Amino acid sequence: MLEVRNGTGETLGVLFDRYHAPLYNFYTKLTGDRTLSDDLVQEVFLRILKYRQSYEPGTPFRAWIYQIARNARVDHYRKTPRHITFEAEMVAPVMPKDSAQQSEETELLHRALLQMPEEKREILVLSRFQELKYEEIARLLGCELGTVKTRIHRAIQELRQNFKQLERGLAPRDAGPAVVKTIPPRRFGNEM
Repeated sequence: MLEVRNGTGETLGVLFDRYHAPLYNFYTKLTGDRTLSDDLVQEVFLRILKYRQSYEPGTPFRAWIYQIARNARVDHYRKTPRHITFEAEMVAPVMPKDSAQQSEETELLHRALLQMPEEKREILVLSRFQELKYEEIARLLGCELGTVKTRIHRAIQELRQNFKQLERGLAPRDAGPAVVKTIPPRRFGNEM
């Protein structure tokens, strides 16, 4: 990144090779949209060139690039409404083909993840899928380390609950009225 910062644009290709797949996976797990994820990854690398002077030598590059990625996603959603759908292809970059049950569980896990509020989904993706350290996440989100640990713990609990509900074929509790069926109250009397 120091070379890119100093004007050697050719080295951006090395960063692209190294961070394209992790950023793409980050976006697909947050947005559920492969095309949008591709577009956002491209936007991140355009912003790296545009804002290369804002990179401070000695700071962790990974945290800096994910801050750019977060900002690119927020800016995109300011311009267009959010729409998250599940695409089976986004489940994992490499799917194990030996177990149908494992495949089904992976799909359920990603559906459960997409049903979570964006803040909880993002912190789980950063910590579990992108493998950022808690300290990096704290710096990225601008909060204390203890806050990150608490948020991750709560997000994991909600993910686990969503997963179990999907496993049983139930709609998650926060899914909204369009998904949750309501049963009219029973009336007592001679109704049949």
